[in-house]
Amino acid sequence: MSIKIEAAGTVFYLPYYVAEEEGYFEDEGLDVELLRTPAADEQQLRFVERPDVVSSFSSFKLFEAGRSQLYNACEWGQLRRSQDSQVNGKVVARRSAVASQAIIVRPDSPYNVAGDLAGVRVGVNFHHGSHYLVLQLLEGFLPRTDINLVGIKGKERFAALRDGDIDAVAVMEPWITVAEKQGYKVLAEGHYFGAEIAGDNLTSDELTRITRAVNRGVDKIHEDIRPYLKYFIETAAPVAELEPDDFKLGRLRYIHAGPYPEDHFNRTVDWVASWGLIGAENEFVGLVDSTRLLQEA
Repeated sequence: MSIKIEAAGTVFYLPYYVAEEEGYFEDEGLDVELLRTPAADEQQLRFVERPDVVSSFSSFKLFEAGRSQLYNACEWGQLRRSQDSQVNGKVVARRSAVASQAIIVRPDSPYNVAGDLAGVRVGVNFHHGSHYLVLQLLEGFLPRTDINLVGIKGKERFAALRDGDIDAVAVMEPWITVAEKQGYKVLAEGHYFGAEIAGDNLTSDELTRITRAVNRGVDKIHEDIRPYLKYFIETAAPVAELEPDDFKLGRLRYIHAGPYPEDHFNRTVDWVASWGLIGAENEFVGLVDSTRLLQEA
């Protein structure tokens, strides 16, 4: 039976793409289908003012509908989704992608440092990495009451900034590289961990074999990432033409996927709860299944 994985975002799934291309899933005896096109939203999430009106599953509808078995995203959002899941989705591992997001503004913007953004609308994807990371980045410069986030989905954020509909947004790769190539200013950037969520219909053995294949993908990336930059270039192609030399390779960080640490859980839940974005009463054993990933992975 085919295992379906929602592969939303090249930067998060590059080791999966490499594993697919190099045949590592087949080596593990797996039939894996990467679902690169997310399910369509019922509404266009553009300029949404509050996160409480957006589902934490706005980008992962297939999982909740039982049409995918696994996906990864930022650890903040994954713990929230584990809390919200109606199909017993649980965090089962720390993902391989150590992604980054950057707050960018147009080249002619009067804003030059993160502290200039007091009260300024910043476009993020609510309940995703850009949302949580921007909160962490800006609260180092501003009182929480001066942070003003607006929900805009995916690549629409860059378009909204480019078109003058908003004055600051958070983006991931390849949009950071697109922005830098076109002269946009980066006001702040940070890397962050992510987590994998699985449903009951993915066995421990399957998860372990998937993880082995993905970790082989990580090792291949570490040998030379340049042959695989094509996936980022394809993602950006509708908006900009990129070349491999445009990328700062040190920004693209990948590690072996493995168990999700309890100390990360405690720190993360405490902070997300301080923003009212998850229940403070959540415990590790309720949101994380630490037994699913076998040690041999």
